[in-house]
Amino acid sequence: VCAVLRGVKFDQARYNSFLDLQDKLHQNICRKRSLVAIGTHDLSTIQGPFSYEALPPEDIKFQPLKQTQVFNAKDLMEHYKSDLKLRAFLPIIQSSPVYPVIYDANRTVLSLPPIINGSISAISLDTTDVFIECTATDLNKASIVLNIMVTMFSVYSQDPCTVEPVDVISSTGEVSTYPHLGSRDVEVEMEYINSRVGVKLDADQAATLLTKMCLTSTTIDDGKKLRVSVPPTRSDVLHPCDIMEDVAIAYGYNNLIKLVPDTVTIGKQLPINCFSDLIRSELAMAGFTEVLTWILGSKADNFDTVNRSAAYEQAATISNAKTCDFEVVRTSLIPGMLKTLGCNKEAPLPIKIFEVSDVVLLDPAAEVGARNIRRAAALFCGATSGFEMVHGVVDRLMEVMGVPSGGERGYSITPDCQDDCFFPGRRASVVWNSKVVGSFGVVHPEVLGRFGMTSPASVMELDLEPFLNL
Repeated sequence: VCAVLRGVKFDQARYNSFLDLQDKLHQNICRKRSLVAIGTHDLSTIQGPFSYEALPPEDIKFQPLKQTQVFNAKDLMEHYKSDLKLRAFLPIIQSSPVYPVIYDANRTVLSLPPIINGSISAISLDTTDVFIECTATDLNKASIVLNIMVTMFSVYSQDPCTVEPVDVISSTGEVSTYPHLGSRDVEVEMEYINSRVGVKLDADQAATLLTKMCLTSTTIDDGKKLRVSVPPTRSDVLHPCDIMEDVAIAYGYNNLIKLVPDTVTIGKQLPINCFSDLIRSELAMAGFTEVLTWILGSKADNFDTVNRSAAYEQAATISNAKTCDFEVVRTSLIPGMLKTLGCNKEAPLPIKIFEVSDVVLLDPAAEVGARNIRRAAALFCGATSGFEMVHGVVDRLMEVMGVPSGGERGYSITPDCQDDCFFPGRRASVVWNSKVVGSFGVVHPEVLGRFGMTSPASVMELDLEPFLNL
């Protein structure tokens, strides 16, 4: 998207402010140039029409800004690896077989977005006509950034607040004209504003307050609603709640009357969280280090990699997953523990880690069709399998929770575990109150191999919620 500012009068302060605005936009809404890259050029040094192309880096040759020699794009990437500012943006395009580049009618390079502009079109204090182009992976963000640039600096044009539009022709031949500087309307009910802010304003008073926030509005429906005209400078206004917030700011937070809430409550930690903290303390005192792993993961990591493909039917899945790394909600803590182990295989042995967190299982009886279950897991990896270590962890946790070993009220360890994540003959189930509440064993060598591990490991996993009210 592009625009032109004609007859701009720069002095040193305006010039510095112009460059500073670009830097600030690049850091926030442009997400460090990963979404949008802004290019500003002296229009008198270049000639339209301009073309936006993708070419092999060896074919792109130009003199970059603040450089004295000509580089091709491949060599330029190597050159900027030592640049403290620009090296952060190199990974955005460095691995691509083709790089984006903007040419003018004479094949002069204007810009290699999102890295650097060409030196020929660099703006200076003597520049009067400014060509602004924004290249992006998000068209909406590009349009917002362009609007901010032109609305803030068109005031310095020869004809103040005048912007020359530019036609952009897509690869399909579709013509679009930028910038889009039209206002948009947002309707908001006065009852909504008053109830949220805690005031009793009529529509005219609210409209007066909104003028302080650069928003014009009119009353509709006999004063029950406001129709607010949102200018292109206020891209942050997305919802009626943003209008409500502006009314509150203009009214003044310090002017709001402080009231005692109708309902008095006392906050405290949930019992399950308090219980989990006690379990964490016991595992830490046993010499284990806590880890925090993703609750979302891929189907392969959560099931196939740990020989639990059949358990996929219990999983809550993401219907519109944007990446294969986050497809399902975990049904066990063990895959995340093993993945952590695989990422730290260079660490000295033994490795002793634990996690106390939630897993999610489908439950038709639950209000949302699934329920959270708090579990504890501990893993030992060393020169030996460490089966006795995780067995000891289970015994210790049962002891501190007040569950005796054996007997009618006690727990038992049974060899009937059929979890293929563990090695046959080296796995066991934890049974309490006639229900399986956990399992532990030596991790199967095939599973360890999939995580790049060569040292043996053992792991345990235990449901905590059945023991909460003991």
